[in-house]
Amino acid sequence: MNVAYKEAIEKGVKQAANPDYETVIIGAGISGMAAGIKLIKEDMTSFVIVERASGVGGTWRDNRYPGIAVDISSFTYSFSFEQNPNWSRVFSPGDDLHNYTKRIAAKYGLYPYFRFNTSVVSAIFDKATHMWTVELGDGSYMTARQIISATGALIETKDPIIPGLDSFKGIKIHTGHWDTSLDLKGKRVAIIGTGATAVQMIPELAREVGRLDVYQRTPIWVLKKPDGDIPPILKSAFRNIPLLQRGTRLATDVFSEVVMVISAIYYKQFPWLVAWAERAGVSNMEQQLPDRQDLWDTLTPKYGFSCKRPTFSNEYFSVFAEEHVDLVTTPIEKIEEKGVVTTDGNLREIDILVLATGYRVFEKGNFPPYTIFGRDGDELGDFWERERFQAYEGVSVPNFPNFYNVLGPYSLLGTSYFKTVEGNTTHAIRCIKEAKKRNATCVEIRQDVHDAYFQDIIKRQQNTIFFNHNCGTANSYYFDVNGDAPMLRPSTSVESLWRAKHFSLNNYVYSDLKK
Repeated sequence: MNVAYKEAIEKGVKQAANPDYETVIIGAGISGMAAGIKLIKEDMTSFVIVERASGVGGTWRDNRYPGIAVDISSFTYSFSFEQNPNWSRVFSPGDDLHNYTKRIAAKYGLYPYFRFNTSVVSAIFDKATHMWTVELGDGSYMTARQIISATGALIETKDPIIPGLDSFKGIKIHTGHWDTSLDLKGKRVAIIGTGATAVQMIPELAREVGRLDVYQRTPIWVLKKPDGDIPPILKSAFRNIPLLQRGTRLATDVFSEVVMVISAIYYKQFPWLVAWAERAGVSNMEQQLPDRQDLWDTLTPKYGFSCKRPTFSNEYFSVFAEEHVDLVTTPIEKIEEKGVVTTDGNLREIDILVLATGYRVFEKGNFPPYTIFGRDGDELGDFWERERFQAYEGVSVPNFPNFYNVLGPYSLLGTSYFKTVEGNTTHAIRCIKEAKKRNATCVEIRQDVHDAYFQDIIKRQQNTIFFNHNCGTANSYYFDVNGDAPMLRPSTSVESLWRAKHFSLNNYVYSDLKK
């Protein structure tokens, strides 16, 4: 038996006959706050929200890079029960979202439940007591009956594997750890990566820097961005006529669902949607670069729309027409003290190196970012690495009782993360409520139900764009090492939310210590 596992179990058993908390929520981002709000609503207030940082907001607290904003409409990217009439733009900047999360935490009384600057190292389930023992970063422990893992996926940044990366003598910075005091004016800057973050950031960098080299490995689909300031009169109307804002949300929901979800997950049934989106993306590029036809082929993806997350911008392509901006597609050979060397032997000297290379996603140690041992001592990361990523409704895994993922395998909806969060926290709270109703101390998904669900997911995947439209060239974080695409749930948000509210509670096994 793992020594740390054995010691933690013994410590947990000795602490008390009853847990310190009924529920420990790990993470104080959007998903952790949603879980806390629902627990308070159900009058189940024996819980704590542990957060490794010093405040709420998750992604919107941590990401401060220039140009950061939502990449779908703000009207859709918010809680359905707490719509915001005060967005500054249709696609709001990051500060708006961070302020939104802080306001929600205050309004719903979450601050007394937060335990900031507290990281989780491991969690161990003791089948003798039906309790989790949670080891914290300071070496202390707490026990809980239930765990809701609300850590998200974009947690640990990922540096590119390039020889000599650490030898660069200038300033090197990842977009996920941006220094807002960084002076860019007149500097020679290189940015590696052309994903959704880079699309937002590159126009902002180009406005300030003396020279900008953009290193592209894989181009990205970019649609026009129907953005703009929201005038005060419309904000006032949203505040005074809630039905107007709900109607606006419905319209943006439908648009996002068609473009970002149905086109991807029902590709075989609606290939014309992807064809339309691809034509729109090419048209957006051509209109922004009418005099640079030499770049059109280079900036046009060879993979299908939605193989990797597409994005929106009215400025991204036009940047490459500026004299001080170079699009570099020659592969990088190495990084040297003074700059970047490509395989043609060319050295481009720079002052600042920006890594827009994303995050570790479906990798052991990131999903989740702590070790978790189930009923028989199996570690969740080991299980997923061995058996493929899988979880019932994206939430529960057999042999891991009283444990609920908010963002598990095949759970993310392509429209809004808020929808995923609302659905999966609803699922978790229904199970916790049912356990309380039945006086059960242990809740576990039935193996047969879980397996049937996973097989249905695999079957549905065959209709998606991921396995039908040249996605192998996309270099997408949607895929894992097994060739599966466990990020997106192959269903509409309507179906997902309906299932969260109506799945049979008898799909779980409930037991107590007396049985």
